[in-house]
Amino acid sequence: MPRFSFLRLAGWVVALVVGVIYGAAGTVSHAYRVFGLPVGLVLAMVAAGAVIIAVRALTADRWAALATGLGAMGVAIVLSGTGAGGSVIVPQSILGVVWTLWLPAVTAFVVAWPERVDRGRAVRTAD
Repeated sequence: MPRFSFLRLAGWVVALVVGVIYGAAGTVSHAYRVFGLPVGLVLAMVAAGAVIIAVRALTADRWAALATGLGAMGVAIVLSGTGAGGSVIVPQSILGVVWTLWLPAVTAFVVAWPERVDRGRAVRTAD
C-alpha cells in the first residue's frame, strides 16, 4: 500500500474538484431531451463514468477514483434539493432517479474493480 504524501493528497483534491465539475455538468444537463430521447442523461452518464474510469486508470489509485465519484455525488445531492426560489434541478422523474443512482453505482464498480496485474512482474515473482 502506498504511503501517505502531500502530493497524493493534492491528487485526491484535484480528483474531487474534477468530480464536482462533471457532477454539476451532468446534473444540469441530464434532463435534456431531443425528440423525447434522453440525450442529456446518456451523455451525462457516459461522461461521469468515463472520468471516474480515467482517474482510476491514470492514477492507479482507488482513493482518487472514490474522490471523483464522491465529488460528483455530492454536487448532485446538493443541486437536487429545492432552491431558495423553490426551483428543483433534479425533479423526481425517471431521468432524475437514474442519474442519482448511476453515480454511486459506477463509482462503486470502478473502485471495487481489482488491480491490474503486470504480467512481467507476475512471472518474475512466480520464478
